[in-house]
Amino acid sequence: MKTSGNTILITGGGSGIGRGLAEAFAANGNTVIVAGRRRSALDNVVAANPNITAIELDVADLASIAAVVPALLRDFPALDAVIHNAGIAKVEKVVDGDVADAEATIATNVLGPIRLTAALLPHLLAQPSATILTVTSGLAFVPLASSPTYSASKAALHSYTESLREQLKATSIEVLEIAPPYVQTELGGAQQATDPMAMPLPEFIAETIKIITGGATGEVVVDRCRPLRDAEAKGAYAATFAAVNAMHG
Repeated sequence: MKTSGNTILITGGGSGIGRGLAEAFAANGNTVIVAGRRRSALDNVVAANPNITAIELDVADLASIAAVVPALLRDFPALDAVIHNAGIAKVEKVVDGDVADAEATIATNVLGPIRLTAALLPHLLAQPSATILTVTSGLAFVPLASSPTYSASKAALHSYTESLREQLKATSIEVLEIAPPYVQTELGGAQQATDPMAMPLPEFIAETIKIITGGATGEVVVDRCRPLRDAEAKGAYAATFAAVNAMHG
């Protein structure tokens, strides 16, 4: 992926990793559009970064995608990259039998990227070069039992990304996967943003951009996420699973 001169849509761009990536890519000379459900969060991004544009989009809502994409492509005909970052994470107790959080997680974390990719694909295929980036998680490879659907949704998105890359390998579209570790954002609640066990957000963004700038192909995995990504291959899955769930249980 070229790191400047792109026009990039970033979902979930109002806070956390999405906002961090938006600001980094904008600083590198890209046109950046952040999308999200919360107008107040989007307005905060634009107020701090007048060179970033914001649009309201709920990736969990097929009607929202259908309404927003045509206007987006009309206003930004040079759009050549999308970062599927929007996501939700819930703690679930499966014995309660309530699947509302699970269904909402799948709608946002899995169906959202699939539907938005389908809506953007004809346009992206017509570009000289384009990039689709998904944001998964280290928990795609070693799940956190207290957030079973979140972990499963990221595993599903990892698998989808692998297949998408294979199907598009003969086209002008590059497919990348960003797999974050536990990062200081508010994804899991306000306490996560200051949790000393989590990777500071600026460090994660800087290392991620460095990897992409270095010509990454396929997966973008920072060093802090390597123990999760490589656990099974190194024969350390059981020990890593136990450690992750003891830490966050």
